[in-house]
Amino acid sequence: MNGARRLAGATVVLAVLAIPPWLLTTLTRAHLPGWPTSTQLRDWLTDPLTPATLTTGLIAVAWLLWLGMAYTVTVTAARRLRAGARWVRHLPLPTPWQAAATSIAGAAALTTAHTPTTQPPNPPTPVTADELQHPSDAAQTERGGVDVPGGWLPDDTAHHIAAAAALVWLRRRRAHQPGHPDTDATQLTPLPATVTAVQAATADQPPPPAATGAIQAALPPAGVCLTGDGADHAARGLLITRLLTALRDPTDTTPVIVTSNALARLLPTIADAAHRIPGLHVVDTFEQAAALLPAPRTSATADCGIPSLVFTTEPATAAPPNLPANARVVTLDAGAPLSTWRVDRHGHTVDHQTGQPRPRMCVLDGIAAADLLAVLAQPTTAAPDTAASVPARPINRAQATIPRQASRIPPPTPRQPIETTATTAQLRVLGRPALLIDSNEVTIRRSAALQTLVFLAVHPNGATTTQLVHALWPGLPAHTVTGRLYTTLSDLRSTVRATSTDQVVVHTEDRYHLDPHTDVDLWRLQAAAHHSATTDAPGSWTAVMDAYTGDLAAGHTWPWLDPPREAARRLVLDAHTTAAAAQTDPHERLRLLQAAIRIDPYNHQLHQLTADQLNALGDSAAAADLLHTHRQRLRLAGILEQPMSTAR
Repeated sequence: MNGARRLAGATVVLAVLAIPPWLLTTLTRAHLPGWPTSTQLRDWLTDPLTPATLTTGLIAVAWLLWLGMAYTVTVTAARRLRAGARWVRHLPLPTPWQAAATSIAGAAALTTAHTPTTQPPNPPTPVTADELQHPSDAAQTERGGVDVPGGWLPDDTAHHIAAAAALVWLRRRRAHQPGHPDTDATQLTPLPATVTAVQAATADQPPPPAATGAIQAALPPAGVCLTGDGADHAARGLLITRLLTALRDPTDTTPVIVTSNALARLLPTIADAAHRIPGLHVVDTFEQAAALLPAPRTSATADCGIPSLVFTTEPATAAPPNLPANARVVTLDAGAPLSTWRVDRHGHTVDHQTGQPRPRMCVLDGIAAADLLAVLAQPTTAAPDTAASVPARPINRAQATIPRQASRIPPPTPRQPIETTATTAQLRVLGRPALLIDSNEVTIRRSAALQTLVFLAVHPNGATTTQLVHALWPGLPAHTVTGRLYTTLSDLRSTVRATSTDQVVVHTEDRYHLDPHTDVDLWRLQAAAHHSATTDAPGSWTAVMDAYTGDLAAGHTWPWLDPPREAARRLVLDAHTTAAAAQTDPHERLRLLQAAIRIDPYNHQLHQLTADQLNALGDSAAAADLLHTHRQRLRLAGILEQPMSTAR
């Protein structure tokens, strides 16, 4: 396909170079009899605008245009040939051992291809009831879902997980205290692998119209008994789906109750942290669940069809007598007098009594379920109270340096500034990512190539093939997408080679990394912050504020991007806060704090410091409006902390 495209392109170029001169020579021969005589020159000077002279001028302009086009095509072709020759010179040739091995493999392949073999047909494999493909499975597959390591989630559940993951980072942004060292190492910890796989799968998909409570509303009136190979997996999926419903709708107060035995069986790794999960109540016995359920009456929750769920593994001979109508029991006891659903490990479900297929259920193993619950758990440290005032701290201007942040990405090795030359590559990752060569932006055709450049800018020491594959395509086996990475890097090299003789991405010692001569704005920001944290020079933080031109890879939502993006944002927030604290001019201090709020409008301490400064300047109304707007923004984002449940 590429050969045909190149042949067609060469044909077009040759036609453009050959046809215009032939037409000009054939059609204008009568108008150009030869060189002008002295008499014709005198006549032209006397009357220059004659039909003959105008025709001659147009012919000359046409020839000049063709010559310019021919020169451009020739220079471009010569540059590409020179780049191709340079690439061929660096192409590694096979060693004698490799050549011998290739010859032996080729001979073996030819021998095998001409050797007839006969194999008996495979015997039929028995299929259990848990592995049957039901008629409704095709519709479920068409509706879509997300395969993650250890389970399967419907599209709507996956989108709610991605939204919950975004709330985690908003909470971290809100709780950060600029100007103070990061003492909590979890503030910049990446989210679990299962969460990043869900984020990657839903990044470019619009949320489906289906509601998360569909499978919950489809449960039998009294409850359901889950059996089969996927019973535990389906119970975990149902538990997390119900908790997501409560997280998505803060007004939902219907409880999710699980007995301690069921929790130890389904999620043994989170038994000690269950009290941090909003909406989850842990009880010791099945009978204690009745006291936590709402009174049996008609309510808004009943109208919407989302029931309270009680998870248990105990032998439930009968439901409690005061069990509300809007409550469902989910048990793993095979002898329970409830409707029985058989579930396989892929979530395919069938009613054991009627044999009719049921909706496909979310299924998760213990590791995947614990990963997803990590985005639902409330933080261990209490969120700051927006109404509380943060007292001003005395600042020693001589020691006002940006504090070190414990879990920041280490800055690249300091080196001397590189003088800009005609072939220096510039990579801009703060704001909209762009690669510039000779001050001209290079068009990068593959989104994975752009993501690779940003990832290598974040990791100046380089990354292995496995690390790149896991970052770009999380949740997929590395061996299945390694070829995709090689294709991406090859296309990126070809794009750069067409513009410059330099390489931007190099491969040394089994690691890919950016050429050290590449000018990366993120590296300049990190170097400026490192210098500010290790020097007492006044005003050293100004370089940090000037180097920050926007969020890291603004406009992109790659799953691995949140930790380095937040780390870079905190560098500049620390710079603004430290510079404001060292200011003696109250108006300049207010300007710096307001600039920091524009960078992170969710941070609590920045709003409180700015409100204190406005109060000090006598503008209490503006201070009250600022705090009110901040609370409204937090409420709309859904990150105003709710009271934690203490029921056990």
